[in-house]
Amino acid sequence: TPRNSTNQRFKTLQYGLKRLAKVEQTIQERLKREAKRYNKSYPGELVHFDTKRLPFLKGQSANEPREYLFVAIDDFSRELYADILPDKTQHSAACFLTSTVAQCPYQIDYAYSDNGKEFKGTDGHAFIKACRQHGIGQKFTRINRPQTNGKAERVIRTLMDMWHSKIHFKDCADRHIQLLRFINFYNTVKPHKNLNNATPYEILTAYFNQPLCKQP
Repeated sequence: TPRNSTNQRFKTLQYGLKRLAKVEQTIQERLKREAKRYNKSYPGELVHFDTKRLPFLKGQSANEPREYLFVAIDDFSRELYADILPDKTQHSAACFLTSTVAQCPYQIDYAYSDNGKEFKGTDGHAFIKACRQHGIGQKFTRINRPQTNGKAERVIRTLMDMWHSKIHFKDCADRHIQLLRFINFYNTVKPHKNLNNATPYEILTAYFNQPLCKQP
């Protein structure tokens, strides 16, 4: 009947509005979680760490050991630190952390990484000991979800695309020199879309030039 038809349309509309409200609430909650998770408020609050096994150079034998790229990127400023080490053991990870701390002008509060053996282990683990020595806490991606360390993975892709794939390296030593040059370019020259086309250097300069600037 017409009356039942009207009631049915009303119920359908009412259900649709309730459903839409739930969807909007879910979206808002997700955005809040992402904002809390990704929008860090000061340098060193969270620094992402990751590694990648580098390809052989032209002329290298398959029997030669592979080198590994280590990266650390500050969540707030996107400032990049990187180095090439002979393996991805906990000891190489600890050496990279120590080198990063020595170069970094601000305190690192937390190191964020996947659950790889180079970053996670027992109390005697070299990387864990290095973190404690420098007053750095650790946070990890969810188990079997290394992609949640997105900033580190993205910067590795950028490095491979703009550094490793674009340059013909004479040898391993030259590859390392060219990496250092690219890091300087990345931090001081390259505009970053996520930083409103500023560079990490500009973001850090603006932060530390604030009146009474004080890192929490």
